[in-house]
Amino acid sequence: MELTLLETKRRTKTKTLLGVGATSLAVHTALIAAAVYATLSARPADTAVRSDTSVVLLTPPERQPTPPPAQLVEPLRGFQTVTVPTQIPSAVPKLDLRERFDPKDYSGIGVEGGRADGLLPSENQVYSEALVEEQPALLSAPPALYPDLLKQARIQGRVLLRAIVDTTGRVEPASVVIATSPNPGFDVPAREWLLKALFRPARLHGRAVRVHITQPLDYSITSG
Repeated sequence: MELTLLETKRRTKTKTLLGVGATSLAVHTALIAAAVYATLSARPADTAVRSDTSVVLLTPPERQPTPPPAQLVEPLRGFQTVTVPTQIPSAVPKLDLRERFDPKDYSGIGVEGGRADGLLPSENQVYSEALVEEQPALLSAPPALYPDLLKQARIQGRVLLRAIVDTTGRVEPASVVIATSPNPGFDVPAREWLLKALFRPARLHGRAVRVHITQPLDYSITSG
């Protein structure tokens, strides 16, 4: 019987301790919550306006006055105003296939067979090979003299000559120039060879004209 009474008293004490602990936990939780709420409510409100950008006012540029159009003292020559036609003709003009074309039947200052300035080619004017219609061509020339000393020394190469060919196909002596030469010993025989050469004259608009030429002459030694 004593054992039963002691066990009953132990259970009652445990229940009392659990009730006191639960009550204490609830009271402390309520106090902490009240303290936190009071702290949040006591924080002063921040009513200051803050700006994280800067405002920059740009002054618009002043407009420059438009300059007046330039006035010409004299009207331009050689120009005319093109008027756009309002009606495009659709009829094809009649063609007479039997009509013979006459180059002299035109209006202007040009001359048949002439140049853009309306003048015929002058016989005294010297032209470039690139400007003539028919370039000069070498027709005949004697064998070029090979100097003995240069031949024995086996010196060879190309002589480049420049000259003026007249309207008869001959080289003008005063115009001969040695442009390049492998040895000065080739200059005299090369010049004499060019003066004896005969060229087909250059032609412009069907007429023989004087023209600048560049003529090469090769000196080479062949075996045997």
